[in-house]
Amino acid sequence: MTTAAKPSSRERLLEAAATLTYRDGVNIGVEALCKAAGVSKRSMYQLFESKDELLAASLEQRASAYVATLLPAAGDGRSPRERILHIFEQVESQSGEPGFQGCRYLAVQIELKDRNHPASRVAHRIKADLTAFFRTEAEAGGASDPDLLARQLSLVFDGASARAGIGADRLAGLVAPTVTTLLDAADMR
Repeated sequence: MTTAAKPSSRERLLEAAATLTYRDGVNIGVEALCKAAGVSKRSMYQLFESKDELLAASLEQRASAYVATLLPAAGDGRSPRERILHIFEQVESQSGEPGFQGCRYLAVQIELKDRNHPASRVAHRIKADLTAFFRTEAEAGGASDPDLLARQLSLVFDGASARAGIGADRLAGLVAPTVTTLLDAADMR
């Protein structure tokens, strides 16, 4: 019989930060984070310079899983148009899951306001990478203005994610036609 190794204090803090900040926001207190992780404040400050650094590390740790669930695999044989639509299919699917509260990276940027905050810098980079993906695909698909289309797709992505996250709208039957209209208007293949 094998026993799974108990997660380290660092891993438990990162998980608590990811869970609590997604559910309750970035203003969650250090005590609540430490209690959820089962770690003392002293241990937290030995592992992370500050709560801000813990939040940034937590977002960074989640980034690869976020990208893996959202973006299509490189060289998957789909057209640029299909690759873009794939992202919006993923958001639509995720938005129907219990506990969905929108894009955690957008939420951090909105809540923190300070673009120099360590967590805000991570979130900004992840969101910029998504826009860059849209731009690359738009260019590969022959869009008439790849930069504009990338910005428009990011706007739709963030708006759809935010509206679904606050329960203001259901994305089914709404996002794909909206994105298709943008792709058609940009002469996207």
